[in-house]
Order: sequence, then C-alpha cells, then structure tokens
Amino acid sequence: MSVASPFHGLSAFPPTPADRDGRVDTEALSRLLERLCDAGVASIGLLGSTGIYAFLAPEERRRAVEAAVECVHGRIPLVVGVGALRTDQAQNLARDAEAAGADALLLAPVSYTPLTQEEAYGHFLAVTEAAKLPLCIYNNPGTTHFTFSRELLQRLSDLETIKAVKMPLPVDGHLAGELAALREKTELAIGYSGDWGAAEALLSGADAWYSVIGGLLPRVALALSKAAIAGDSGEARRLDALLQPLWKTFKEFGSLRVVYTLVDILALARAELPRPLLPLASMDRQRVLDAVGPLMTLESELKRQSLL
Repeated sequence: MSVASPFHGLSAFPPTPADRDGRVDTEALSRLLERLCDAGVASIGLLGSTGIYAFLAPEERRRAVEAAVECVHGRIPLVVGVGALRTDQAQNLARDAEAAGADALLLAPVSYTPLTQEEAYGHFLAVTEAAKLPLCIYNNPGTTHFTFSRELLQRLSDLETIKAVKMPLPVDGHLAGELAALREKTELAIGYSGDWGAAEALLSGADAWYSVIGGLLPRVALALSKAAIAGDSGEARRLDALLQPLWKTFKEFGSLRVVYTLVDILALARAELPRPLLPLASMDRQRVLDAVGPLMTLESELKRQSLL
C-alpha cells in the first residue's frame, strides 16, 4: 500500500479503454497507467468522469480496479471512483476497491432525482461504514446536479475517513476567497477539477489538481503543477498559455470527447466512447490535433530531460 498522500499534488485521471459493449481492455489500461507511474504523478484517479465510471457495469469496474492495482503495484496512490445511483451499489463498489487493494476512494453523489443535503450526508456516511479507505468528496454539480453546502462539507469532514474534497471551479472565479472559507469550516485537503483553472487554483493555495489532461500528458501537467505549487507564477502561466487552445476544445466539446480523440491521436489505445456519446466530426478532430501538437512535442522533451 502506498504511503504518500493521495490528495495532494497532481492527481492524473486517465480514460478507461473499453469496447462498444463496455468491456474494459485491461492491457490497454495498464499501458496508460504505466506512463503515469513512469512520469511520477502524485496519484492516479481511476474511474473518474474521464474514466467513464457511470457507463460501466459493476463487474467491469471491478476488473479495472484489479488490473490497475496489479499494474501500479503500490508505486503511486490509486484513488478509485465508487459513485453509483444506489447507496448499496456504492457500498459494494467501495468494498470491491478496498478488497482489490486501492489506496483511497472518490465518491460523487450520483442521482436521478436530485438529492437533498441530508440524503447526500446519509449516502456518504453509509459508504464510509462499508469501507475504511480515506475518501475524497467529489463535488461535481455539472454532472450530478447537486452542490454541497459548506455546512454539509463541514459535517462530512467530521467523519473519520473523509479526508478531501474535489471542487469545481468557483463561478465567480474567486479561488482564494473560496479556499479561505472552506478552510475555516473544515480540515479537508482541497483540490480542483476544471483543467483550465488549475494554474490559478494551485497558485491560490489549493492542495491538489484533479487533472484530465494529466491522464494523457502527465509530464506537461506535472510541470505546470510543480511550478504553481512552488509559487512560480510566471512559469505556471507560461505553461497554461500553451494549453489554452486545448482548454478551448474542452469547453466547447466536453473534455470526455476530447480525451477519447486524444487517445486515438496519441495512439495510446483503442477506446470507444460509450453510446450515446459520439466521436468528434473530422473538422473538430483537426482542431484537437492542432491544439495538442505542440504539447506532444513538449511532453517528449520533458521525458527526454528526465532521462538525462
């Protein structure tokens, strides 16, 4: 079991290669994970939104976790998404992840009927009782249509195994103010998703970047995160500027569609978007290719430098 904190620094979220029928390609997944281990990311986020957890059957999610644990073999903390509509399903997924050897859990309040604050609290409490791994709250209102109140985050932070929260970027952009308000109420490690805001979030004092692009271009993401954590705003913003064309495609097409396009462009695996999602049209695919070209060159250069 890894000893490093899974909720600080760059947490890289790779896609989960699967075929049209939702069967996970564990060999291709292992190749993706090996690249992340080789780059030295702080943690790996398996079965996050980019990892299509919501589209996979429980048995496929279990296969993915088992393959990931075997591949990573304790080198990097492995954080496993266990979100599900039903509480008992989330509990079972948490037990499966713990039994397989995961290091931590990530839980979103997935719902069809929007949850109340009390319902969300009960859901999280039940999952913490099912498995004793450290848990990160996944606050993702864009997909769950649920927003955690600060009072609920405070209540949840009192549960023994809840150690962190993954936040969306604040609508008003006031990261420093939000971080101060959250830290006044909780002792949770606070990280952010929304790759295009990562540089500012880390420069503002966030503990972690839960990164989509880190799952495919880990060295570029690491360079940005290390600069920002060290307070080197010039370097962090320089790298963020190089990523702006890609961030634009994320915002326009959705990061999941872009990531699956990148998997194909980078020839990393054969992976199909789960239906009803469709691949990007050829013109949009070319925009992604144009955006990622300089980043591929930078990724290779950073790898070369690490070998010197």
